[in-house]
Amino acid sequence: MPGSTVTEDVALIRAGKGGASSGGNGGGRGDGGGDGGGERGGGRNSGEVPQRTYVTGITVALGGIFMFFISLVSAFIVRKANADWAVLAMPRILWLNTAILVASSFTLARSRKQLRAGDDAGFRHWWNVTAILGILFLAGQVIAWRQLVAQGLFLATNPSSSFFYVFTVAHALHLLGGLLALIWIALRSPARPFKRLTRATATEVAAMYWHFMDGLWVFLFVVLLLGR
Repeated sequence: MPGSTVTEDVALIRAGKGGASSGGNGGGRGDGGGDGGGERGGGRNSGEVPQRTYVTGITVALGGIFMFFISLVSAFIVRKANADWAVLAMPRILWLNTAILVASSFTLARSRKQLRAGDDAGFRHWWNVTAILGILFLAGQVIAWRQLVAQGLFLATNPSSSFFYVFTVAHALHLLGGLLALIWIALRSPARPFKRLTRATATEVAAMYWHFMDGLWVFLFVVLLLGR
């Protein structure tokens, strides 16, 4: 009927306006959500990589380094069984070097504790102490090599001296990489933000690497002592 048709048309028009209004409100909410997301995104550096990505990467890298040294230790054990193995007099300075490197792990932990507490001066002090101890360790290793050279022991002198040089030089080169990371972080001031990672992430990854190198050296030192 005509009256019924008009009533239905009016109802449809009203429903259409309400839907458009609802859609407009929904769009407003969507824009607001986008702004909120933009503000949340603005809290992080553009292109910043999550910390777990770096942690996973350094964990994989440390696993590869560990397997490399384990293969060297396995070769050391097998080669030591031969009759031509000569006893190597370990330079006594290695004990001091070991103590220095172990101490560096404690100073590094102290530095990160100061960072979490918001004490930038304390963080920098203990971080720099850690770097200095790392330099002292490497200098001590050079002294140990010079002492062996003074005794006429070179890389190719005998199997025991060969493994000593391979172990200590390979570890020193890996530790040097960690030392460069410590120096790089120390030179970055809060006014110069890191690219793609936060300061906390940088210190976390560097600390993982450094502590691993510390433990690896203790392990290698014990192997060398027992394998003489």
